[in-house]
Amino acid sequence: MNVCDNTLSLNEESMTTRITIDRNGPTALPGLAMARSVRALVRENAADNERSRTLNKATVEALWKSGLMQYLNPREAGGAEPSLCEMLEIWEELAWQDGSVGWIGIANLPSAAFGAAYLPDAGFAEVFGAHGNRVTMGGQFAPNGQGVCVEGGYRVTGRWSFGSGTGHSEYVAAGFLPFRDGAPIMLPDGMPDMRVAVVPREEIVFTDGWHVTGLRGTGSFDYQLDDVFVPEHRTYPLFTREPRRGGRLYELGIMPITGGGHGAWAMGVSRSALDDVMTLAETKQRMGDPATLAHKTTFQAGLAHHEAMWRAAWCLLLDTNAAVAERMDAGESLSLEMRADMRMAATYATQASREIVQWAHLAAGTTAIRDGSRLERAFRDMYTGTQHAFIGEKTYLDSANVMLGLTDQLPGL
Repeated sequence: MNVCDNTLSLNEESMTTRITIDRNGPTALPGLAMARSVRALVRENAADNERSRTLNKATVEALWKSGLMQYLNPREAGGAEPSLCEMLEIWEELAWQDGSVGWIGIANLPSAAFGAAYLPDAGFAEVFGAHGNRVTMGGQFAPNGQGVCVEGGYRVTGRWSFGSGTGHSEYVAAGFLPFRDGAPIMLPDGMPDMRVAVVPREEIVFTDGWHVTGLRGTGSFDYQLDDVFVPEHRTYPLFTREPRRGGRLYELGIMPITGGGHGAWAMGVSRSALDDVMTLAETKQRMGDPATLAHKTTFQAGLAHHEAMWRAAWCLLLDTNAAVAERMDAGESLSLEMRADMRMAATYATQASREIVQWAHLAAGTTAIRDGSRLERAFRDMYTGTQHAFIGEKTYLDSANVMLGLTDQLPGL
């Protein structure tokens, strides 16, 4: 089968998707329809979100009203457990609307879903059940903190940078290493135990730090904990693939889902740049040119090349995720090779998108350097988003080591 044309879901029926996207055509994907429903409001609030350096109340409320903020959750937490490829479609659409809103889509939505899927029952009841499943969660999962083991939990201390989506989150995720008797706790496989703490906002000390080039509206603030008690039931293993709630989707774990989100985000931002420069080309006539940009042969060649690059990267991202879903639906467990394939696809999608946005920005000329231009914002957002370690060179190096048979243990993939 050609999985570029048909995506398979985990625990859901097959659905048809597209290589090229009809923004206004009908869709059978409920989550995509939800994402489309906020377009006008996102555009209206984009500048205010950037000035505020976090999503404003109107944008956050619109995302909740649409149903998106809990859509990725297990059903027990009010979610729909969408397919992998539907999630990619949602993230791509949100990023096409605005890079900051798309980034929130890959930060808040999965963070809540991971907490809902992996927290012990007591933690799930405290965080989700007690709030009617209306929980916004963001933060940094990297284990930058230390948690001293005490009765019933951990005393956690640490500092985290780039806490995506924390500007409007009721709960904040914070990765940490458990310590006992002054040493990190080691697991049977020789790796240190790494956990994620879910902490109420009022226990977090925010130190800001979010003065950046792009993705300004994401509220990705620095924060810290100083000897804060976190009960065991509000933590879960960073690399777990054993959900306590929900179907096989959550057996993928944090890394593959987050990686797919980064790739889809980049695809949405680069798609917006292509669409906007094509619209601009119809009327823009650069100084000294005899006709509009659309009639310039070098623009035409560049457009076709970068359009083909976009379609190839989008197809690879969908194809890879759909193939993994198909194999897991057939009963396979997620393998290291599958994880490497997913991360390679996400990293390639991001790098291809960076090249596409750079070309569109240059082709647009001075239009793309003016404040308020979507092309200007896409350029800033893309070059900020591509600095993330999740889709950096190490992903390619790790994947190459898997391909060459040089490793059989890479939990970070």
